[in-house]
Amino acid sequence: VDLTRRKIELFWRDGSKQPFLSFDGLDKWLRGKGRKLLFATNAGMFREDFAPVGLYVEHRTKLRPLNLRDGSSNFCMKPNGVFAITDSGAKVVESSKYPRIKQETIFATQSGPMLVIDGEIHPDFRAKSESRLFRNGVGVASPERVVVAITEDPVNLYEFAALFRDRLQCPNALYLDGNISSLYSAQLGRNDYRGDIGPILAVTGEL
Repeated sequence: VDLTRRKIELFWRDGSKQPFLSFDGLDKWLRGKGRKLLFATNAGMFREDFAPVGLYVEHRTKLRPLNLRDGSSNFCMKPNGVFAITDSGAKVVESSKYPRIKQETIFATQSGPMLVIDGEIHPDFRAKSESRLFRNGVGVASPERVVVAITEDPVNLYEFAALFRDRLQCPNALYLDGNISSLYSAQLGRNDYRGDIGPILAVTGEL
């Protein structure tokens, strides 16, 4: 996504505070406002009630707090991170460093683990890991260029991180989710549904 031409937004709930749950649900709501969905992917892990597991910010309003707890889930594999749209462009930062940019944040979603950290693959990833899943993630190639990727086949975390570092040239990238990973693209004629989802990263256009 070229942020000089398009805007990335995050969506979770409608005006009645009901989660959108799907790309179709979001697109229907947008069309009621004279807009349409152009591109979207699920934007991080969520709880049973579809609320984001970690930090979530929409239009400069924090709806869920930063989550720095320890645990055994992928989300808690430190360092985890935050993808943010800020006054100075797009950023992926380690969660512990988010407070440094919170004042300039417009949109933000927290997930984990980080895939690439300042040009280095997450230290806990192993090239020969047999843990293979469908996955999606987001990387920042520059403050104006955001790259979203989703796998067509199951891969391990090291392979996915290497894609962002070596081929997509993203010095910082963040894992979003596993087998629930989905993509909407009007240009590709693609509208995945692998189950209801929580927060959504989207690019929209006018009807």
